[in-house]
Amino acid sequence: MKKILLPVIVIIVVFLLLKCCSHCKNDNGMSFSEGTIEYSAVAVDQANPMATLAPSKMTVKFKNNKSVAEMSAGMGLFTTSFISDPDAKTLTQLVKLLNKKLSLVQNEADIKKENDAYPADITLLKETKMIAGYKCNMAHVKLKDDTGTDFDIFYTKELGINNPNFANPFHAIDGVLMEYQMKKFGLEMKFTAKSVKKENVEDASFERPAEYKAVSQAEMNTLFESIQ
Repeated sequence: MKKILLPVIVIIVVFLLLKCCSHCKNDNGMSFSEGTIEYSAVAVDQANPMATLAPSKMTVKFKNNKSVAEMSAGMGLFTTSFISDPDAKTLTQLVKLLNKKLSLVQNEADIKKENDAYPADITLLKETKMIAGYKCNMAHVKLKDDTGTDFDIFYTKELGINNPNFANPFHAIDGVLMEYQMKKFGLEMKFTAKSVKKENVEDASFERPAEYKAVSQAEMNTLFESIQ
């Protein structure tokens, strides 16, 4: 069980998930403010013992300047969602582990504290490429830690989103992340947007279900420490 869940924990720490989409425009110029982005998820080092256990995708739903990123692993035994509200500057994490259902709401100060714990130098570059029908700009990231890990990420400004990365370590990037990667606990994951679809999203997707127990950051940390 621990081996199955660890890759998901990596992604959770990495991704205080994608804070997307208040007003999207596809490659035909049609704009919309409600829909879904599908991302592939792969382990960069396929030789890593945990690579075959990592989630293979992430789904991001967006509507009215809110978004929710959803992932699961362990054949559904573990699921997590991150509900982002740039206007309220809050990030709500929902975790379902077996019969446990927990929620954690982070405010602006909490988010800044987590971002500051992942320092990185980001250099904007001129190179571009198309991803899921959108023109994306390149940026080079170099982590300011003992590893000195560096990699390229791609983001787009064609989605017309205000402050899309306010709650993630790439908050300096003015655009929606379409391809990026991060390493934690020895497992490096890469995420790439595969499609952006216009479709109806229920308002309930951005609400905390009543059956989820509100917990503190310390209590949530204890949960993850127990399954590492």
